[in-house]
Amino acid sequence: MLADHLAAKFRSVDTTALCDADKSTRVLDSGIRLRSAESRIAGTAFTVRCRGDFFGVLRAVESAAPGDVIVVDGGGTDIAFAGELFARGALVRQLGGIIVDGGYRDIGYVRDCPLPIYSRFVTPMAGTTADLGELQIPVECGGVQVAPGDLILADEEGIIVVDPGRIEALLDAAAGVKAAEAMVVEKLDAGSTLSEAINVAAHAEALRQGEPSALAFLV
Repeated sequence: MLADHLAAKFRSVDTTALCDADKSTRVLDSGIRLRSAESRIAGTAFTVRCRGDFFGVLRAVESAAPGDVIVVDGGGTDIAFAGELFARGALVRQLGGIIVDGGYRDIGYVRDCPLPIYSRFVTPMAGTTADLGELQIPVECGGVQVAPGDLILADEEGIIVVDPGRIEALLDAAAGVKAAEAMVVEKLDAGSTLSEAINVAAHAEALRQGEPSALAFLV
């Protein structure tokens, strides 16, 4: 589970600011989409790898600790690895969310579910239950590597993966991004143009001259 002070810091920023603060941030591809009523995730990855069989996901739901996020490497296949019962079971165990690189079903329940749930597909066809699957191993989900214990942060913009040792510095940097953006918004609301709030002309000229430059806020 993400420490309380870190969870509070994440509530004051968003995944866009985190990505702006570090362009090397691992971002799951946008094909993995929000299916539930709640989008925000901030928790530790509990990983599962399974192929055509969802029993490993059930084992993960029953094994993960409160606050953990079930991250399922289903190989991107169009079958359901979980549904309403797994979501309800995860709520009972106070898990932090379920992310499936594969299918989810029972969307009639899931769309109003308070547990954050993301999946690549929605499909009525479930897999089999004849394979244990693999728990708590490095997996690939949404095109990025996810290891057990990595931190999963998500909101309406998408899902990112962060090394636990980097999270506090990244959240602080993201807070700086949000603070700078707020000052730009204040300028725009007062009638300033984007060029009066961002170094558009200077950056363009530097690029024309082949000089090092970065787009920056004029705050």
